[in-house]
Order: sequence, then C-alpha cells, then structure tokens
Amino acid sequence: MRYKFTITNKILVAVSEIEVAREIIDGAVLVPEWEIKFREDALIRMVHFGTHVEGNDLSRDEAQKIVRDDPARDEKAEDVAKRIGVVARERDVQEVINYRNVVRFVDQLVRLGDKRRGFQHGERELAQLHSLAMEKILPSNELGVYRRMPVSIRGPKRGEIVGWPPLPIEVPYQMEDFWTWLKAVEKNEVHPVLLSGIVHFELVRIHPFIEGNGRVARAFSALILSSFGYDVKRFFSVEKIASVEKSGGELTEWLEYYTEALASEMSMVKERVKRLSMDARYKSTGGKQIALSERQIALMEVLQVREKVTMKEAREILPMVSDDTILRDLNGLVKKKLVKKQGKTKGVKYVLKK
Repeated sequence: MRYKFTITNKILVAVSEIEVAREIIDGAVLVPEWEIKFREDALIRMVHFGTHVEGNDLSRDEAQKIVRDDPARDEKAEDVAKRIGVVARERDVQEVINYRNVVRFVDQLVRLGDKRRGFQHGERELAQLHSLAMEKILPSNELGVYRRMPVSIRGPKRGEIVGWPPLPIEVPYQMEDFWTWLKAVEKNEVHPVLLSGIVHFELVRIHPFIEGNGRVARAFSALILSSFGYDVKRFFSVEKIASVEKSGGELTEWLEYYTEALASEMSMVKERVKRLSMDARYKSTGGKQIALSERQIALMEVLQVREKVTMKEAREILPMVSDDTILRDLNGLVKKKLVKKQGKTKGVKYVLKK
C-alpha cells in the first residue's frame, strides 16, 4: 500500500518550523508546564466537537472542571458530576473521564517504549485505546472490536453526512493492509509528522469501530508524535478529512493542513519558551528543564525586564491572586534558584538571580 502525496513548499516550511520549535523547546533550561495545559485544552476541544457530532452538551467550563477534578477510572459519571457541581448527561461526563484515561495510556506507552526500535505499536494498542475511549459508553463486546455494521461520517451540523467509510466486510482487509504498510515504513523513510498525519487520515477514513473513531485516530496519531519526541496533542476536523477523500485519496492537501496546524501549536510554545530562555544564567541547574506554573511564568517575564519586584508590584502582575498564593509562587522561584530574596518584612524584594 502506498499513500499519494507531494512534499510541497507549505509542508516543507511547516515541518521546518516544527523542527526548529522542537529543538528550542527541548534545549531550553526553562520550560513552562505547557504539556499539561495543551492536553487539557485538547481535551476541551474534543468535547466541544462532540457537542456537534455526538450531542454532547458540556460547556468548556464544565469539561474543564471534570478534567481538573481528575476522577478515578472506576468512579461513576453521575457521582463525579454531583461532586463538581455539573448538571449533564452521564454520557457527556463519561466521555471526558474516558479521554483522560486515553491520554494517560498514551503517556504510559511512550514511557515504556524503546526508541531504538522505532515505532512499536499496532493493532493491540489501537484496540486498547478504543476500549478506554468508549468504556461504559458502548457494550463490552464492541470495545476494541472492528465494526460489523455500516456507518457514516457526520459533520458538525446535525444530520449532515460528510463521508461513507468502507463496508464492514472490507474493514478487516483494509486494516490488515494498513498495519502491513505501517510496519514496513522504515524509521527514516517518512518523517514522523507526516506519518502521524497519514495514520490519522487513514483511521478516520476506514472507521474501523462502530463509534469513537475520531478520538481513537487522534490518540493513535498523538502516540506516533510522542514516540518520536513531538509531544503535542492536536485535534482536527472531519470536514477536512472528507474533502481529502473526495480528491481520490491524494493526501497533499490534508498533510498541508495537518503540518501547518501542528507548526502553529509548537511555534506558540517556542515563543513562550524563548521569552523565558535563560540558559546562560542557569547552567548551575545541570541542564535540567525547570517547570513553571502560569503565574510563575508571568513573574519571570517581568523580572527579566525589571530584574526585581516587590510584593506590591507582584500584586499588580497577578491582580486576581491572593497574597498567600503570590508568596508561594515567589518562594517557589527562590527554591528553584531562579530568584533570590533581599531585605526583610515590608522592604522585601525578589531579585533575578545572576
């Protein structure tokens, strides 16, 4: 099996931007806790998309509450909703809980993977991702099992059909071809970013499961990216996939969209890191990356300009935050040896360490 696409200037530029961003992010001494934030944002985007496609009525704030509550896998969706004060359908809450488990599983696979052997995951991991994504939503005999019924791909508008995946009888054969192709791809033959884009497209095109294919395709393509060190989780629209399929399977347009979106996401992180890049000042950290909270990032950005701040100035930087929280953040920067404390009581100043 061969996938048709042309390496256009758009793709080359996007991949180059991704590589530059990755190098800066990986090499910086100071790195914000961007990974957690992106995963949370990605999960919230998924739920919003589900509002149109699957009738999920959760708002962004409600989804965020569930994500931050971080419920256990065996908790009932109804109990979670009551605890955090969300009035919603059990299914909507369960979808968020499930995807939280999917993200954890992807992280686990990446941690346990052997980078020397390239990408090692396949049909078993895809089935596990589907089981986690659709747990307590589909009957147990449909979890991780290729579908036995015809399905359609629906767009964001209610009742809108944007694609017709292969018939059930064709699914096992097309998936077999897909796995054969994926295993045969040498590590350096297809760039990991393009590989993840092709895999994402093909899993949604085949639609191997009765439900949950979009979530599983996104998770599996994210697993590919993470396995090769491109750890950014990104979600894409089914309308784009449908438009590619209408072009006869020519993937150039899809890969342009995919790589540009990923480049935009990573460039945003890169710019944040560059503003906090202090490698020359903090070689004493031994080259280890230092994670900062969003509030600490705000304080450090001002410290780079002023080189010192008082408690009064810190309140102006973080106007909606209590004094206790600000002090905790500043003391955290002191412990990380990024800032030093000067003076006592009301005359205390926090100075950028040189």
